[in-house]
Amino acid sequence: MHQSPVPPAHPTAPALLRLYRPEEIAEALGCSAWWVKDRASRALIPFTRVGRAYRFTSEHVAEIVRLYETRPPSAPSLGTRAVRPLPPLTTSVRPAAGLRARPPRRTCQDGFNATA
Repeated sequence: MHQSPVPPAHPTAPALLRLYRPEEIAEALGCSAWWVKDRASRALIPFTRVGRAYRFTSEHVAEIVRLYETRPPSAPSLGTRAVRPLPPLTTSVRPAAGLRARPPRRTCQDGFNATA
């Protein structure tokens, strides 16, 4: 049986935008659908609302990734980096000057634990 070819779309018709459900976004991001819905309800991530449902475009997903991306701080070039020597190791464990242990709690306060 021969299938007839699908007629081409009208050249001036706009392409339909693909909308993803929170479960699909969660699977792609490796998190839970609850996390996606929670962040959307707090307006912390971009989304589209269709009725009462959250929907996401591929641009939204890219923006979510950018929002939660962490980059290392920029390191200075090796030529301008100053090297500090490490402090000497000490073997004695002494509290710093001015630090004292607090006094012990009183075992018997006025009116408490008094025997008659």
